[in-house]
Amino acid sequence: MKRREFLATTAAASGAASAEKPVREKPLVSTYWGTQYYDAGEREQISDVLESRNPFRYYGHGAEPPSKAATFEREFAARMGTRYALAVATGTGAMDTAMAALEVGPGDEVILPAWTFVSCYNTIVLSGALPVFAEVDESFNIDPAGIEHRITPQTKAIMVVHLRGVAADMDPIMAIARKHGIKVFEDAAQSMGSTYKGRAVGSIGDIGMFSLQITKPIAAGEGGVVATNDPLLYERAVRYHDVGGLRPYHEKIVGKGKLEGFPGTNLRINELTAGVALSQLRKLDRILGDVRARSRRVYEGIRDLEGIRFRLRPDVDGDPGAIVFIRFDTPAQCDDFVKRMKAEGVPATRPGSAALLPTVPFIEKKVPPRPNWPTFQTARGKAMVYGPEICRRSASILKRFAGPSIDPKYSDSDIADIVAAIRKVYQAARRA
Repeated sequence: MKRREFLATTAAASGAASAEKPVREKPLVSTYWGTQYYDAGEREQISDVLESRNPFRYYGHGAEPPSKAATFEREFAARMGTRYALAVATGTGAMDTAMAALEVGPGDEVILPAWTFVSCYNTIVLSGALPVFAEVDESFNIDPAGIEHRITPQTKAIMVVHLRGVAADMDPIMAIARKHGIKVFEDAAQSMGSTYKGRAVGSIGDIGMFSLQITKPIAAGEGGVVATNDPLLYERAVRYHDVGGLRPYHEKIVGKGKLEGFPGTNLRINELTAGVALSQLRKLDRILGDVRARSRRVYEGIRDLEGIRFRLRPDVDGDPGAIVFIRFDTPAQCDDFVKRMKAEGVPATRPGSAALLPTVPFIEKKVPPRPNWPTFQTARGKAMVYGPEICRRSASILKRFAGPSIDPKYSDSDIADIVAAIRKVYQAARRA
């Protein structure tokens, strides 16, 4: 549909809508992206594994080792522009593996954004390190201006989380990290395929991780990927995810290795999961393109509304547009907008606060104390403070944004309904 026709359809829908009649009688629903693209490709990959009877990635029936995981890793690294990629069993496992590769442990501190998923600070705590929360800006990602004054001699890494498809502002973050000799760990679990100034998120820092869980851009049910350009980080990751060893397959990539074996765990991906992930990876650009085309039409359809402001996007072209977040002056206005959009049958989601600023009791009780761990009350020789009071600006930001989710399979009329609903209720919400 051409832009002129789309706007005409939107105008008609908006004009027909009245206070008594919602834009949609049946609420609009968005769902998981990757699963909507399952087809013969995924079935063929699974069938290959079943027919070969080789579900384990490193050996099985026949002289040649199975190939799904290895092929996925090669294509993933090429797609993301990294030298190495390692597929693992889960996204959280990828985070743990990356943390082990960075050698984060007891006595260390990791700076991370005040709003993020629970796995981010869980993996820091489980490594024996301390999470140090920094403010987010209106991109919902870590604010570069809030990092440097949180750096101490114990700071081992900065964890950058690219949330809901939008890249964090990586240039100033990398400059700060390099100035202080600190590693940068990118969590791109929610943003596979998003870019920052032409580079894939997850490929810019020292090490990155991605997720293949059902809510992510591509879905294999579970699964994760660790990506890096550093051969030493890659070797540590490989060893950690496979009980400390280095198999012949990986020796071909890194040679005999520079490290001795060390205690690791089992986070190996299997061939069935890797096969589904491989088929999905080959569709990633189509999935993101479908989302991007629809979100851009929403932005175009509401951009002229008086006073409208959107989520900060450091790289607009690199954002596929998973959610079109709109900014309001007050939480009350945002609440009213959400309520009105729901009444129109076009739900608006909020950034959420479930993973915002965990409290000390939550962190301390998450895992039992271990020998030589610093306590949360004596780290750095002073009490560690957690809770909303340490990042008040982040809490304020998150309460003032809401917007519709964009599904890659939405029809032209669905997109027109989203635009019509926003145009119908936006100004009224601003007056709340």
